Amino acid sequence: MMGTRAILFEAPGAFTMEQQQRIWALIEYAENRPDIQELVPGVTNLLLIFTHAPEYPEQIADWLRNAWESLPPRQIAGRLFEVNVRYGGALGEDLAAVSAHTGLSPEEVIRLHHEGEYTVCAVGSAPGFGYLHGLNPRIATPRKSIPSLNMPAGTVTIGGMQAGISALTGPNGWNSIGYTEICLFDPYRCSPSLFAIGDRIRFCPESIEL
Repeated sequence: MMGTRAILFEAPGAFTMEQQQRIWALIEYAENRPDIQELVPGVTNLLLIFTHAPEYPEQIADWLRNAWESLPPRQIAGRLFEVNVRYGGALGEDLAAVSAHTGLSPEEVIRLHHEGEYTVCAVGSAPGFGYLHGLNPRIATPRKSIPSLNMPAGTVTIGGMQAGISALTGPNGWNSIGYTEICLFDPYRCSPSLFAIGDRIRFCPESIEL
């Protein structure tokens, strides 16, 4: 339980695309419940917010477990975004740290980063921020022990096994490796968040500064 009206479902196992697709299936399944007010997907988890405090939360937990065991993964045909990146330089200052951690040259880190195709698993943490699956495990790098205090919006980042683009300027513990001009969140757009779950991202080198 999360408070009195919400339940957080945490998927067992590792962060894989299949696990995330099963979370998406659970979203579609849970939408049919009349007592659901809102569903908030995360990375291999789902927050269910109810219209009123559930009288028998253990029954809902059993319902969720049974659904998880029986539902097949759900495919979402999202849009494809090609994102131009200026790798390295002052706005990609952690590229050297990623290189040192992985034992790869900065050029190799950049190559492995932009050769992949990424899928938006969830949008959250900050308005418009997309958690991206598809990072090559060879360049996975733990988040920084001391966060940057003022990382600009548009910074291209690596955090553990995930890739991302910072949506807002502010403190950030992910590793900066480049920068892009795209705007991930605009409250005046018809859809304020640029990305949605299931969208695919390809990073394209615009320039490299080592």
